Amino acid sequence: MRLQMMTVLFAAMLLAAPASAKEKTIVVHAGKPDSPNYVLARQFAGALALAGNGAFTLVVAESQGSVENVADIEKMGGDYIFTAGPSVILQAQRGDKPFTKNPRFAGIRALFPIPAQTIHFVVRRDGKIKNLAELVGQSFIPGTRGTLGERITEETFQVLGLANRVQVIDSDAAGAPAALKARQVGGFAIAGSFPLPSLVKLAKTTPIRLLGLTPAAIKRIRAADDSVRAIIIPRGTYAGLTKDVTTLALPAGAYTTLRMTNATAYALTKAFWSQRVALAKKNPAWTAIRLSQLVSLGVRLHPGALRYYREVGVRIPAGLR
Repeated sequence: MRLQMMTVLFAAMLLAAPASAKEKTIVVHAGKPDSPNYVLARQFAGALALAGNGAFTLVVAESQGSVENVADIEKMGGDYIFTAGPSVILQAQRGDKPFTKNPRFAGIRALFPIPAQTIHFVVRRDGKIKNLAELVGQSFIPGTRGTLGERITEETFQVLGLANRVQVIDSDAAGAPAALKARQVGGFAIAGSFPLPSLVKLAKTTPIRLLGLTPAAIKRIRAADDSVRAIIIPRGTYAGLTKDVTTLALPAGAYTTLRMTNATAYALTKAFWSQRVALAKKNPAWTAIRLSQLVSLGVRLHPGALRYYREVGVRIPAGLR
């Protein structure tokens, strides 16, 4: 197992275990240290450490991302958690490139969602742009080249017939808020788990508007890219945001395989939800996580996790059971 970086967290799980029981070690793969999912994994692993009696040790390890995380189930045991987007898992289960057919992929199961990478289309609220169509003829920063923001913006403009009609500027996303504040650009796109600190800061000094998408537009975009989902940024998330805004996001979750025992999966899931409020106090991105978002996991729940959700009265869609 390639571990370029390792953080060991002594995790206390809500799993009753005799004092003499051997402590479990659970490996978590969550991408590179500077990736959003790695940061989120560090946070949920740390929260689990507060949830019980020290029956587990969680090892949060660097990986190359979701594709490697899924591929690694071949060599990992049952005590393995990984973060990924549901589209990557479905891609693996179909045997689509870069994966090849592997019966072990059919045994991947979901535990709980983590904050999605959400696309924000940002313009000035005191300007004339009120929807994406009104970006025609305007300058727009789609995000740093190669980022999720740039990819989704490009796809959105193509699908909605805005490609070559909006003046797309190749610029680092870090400078986009300042450019909007100075009225140097009509708008910009940025991706991340909301509320984004950079937008919170910008909204305090500059009136901003988030451009939303209609259900019809989302349906067309998803037909071109089924990895994205609709998501609502609630009103009040940023200063001046008085209405909910529907946009696009790349959902993600914590997954394991059927080789994990039901008792362990149950304890992990119960521990996570017991700590969700505490997580949100440390990172507001966790505020967006709700039991209603289980459907975004896109993969059947582990039987142990399913037991917990049934205990707390969650209605589970047939596709997750």
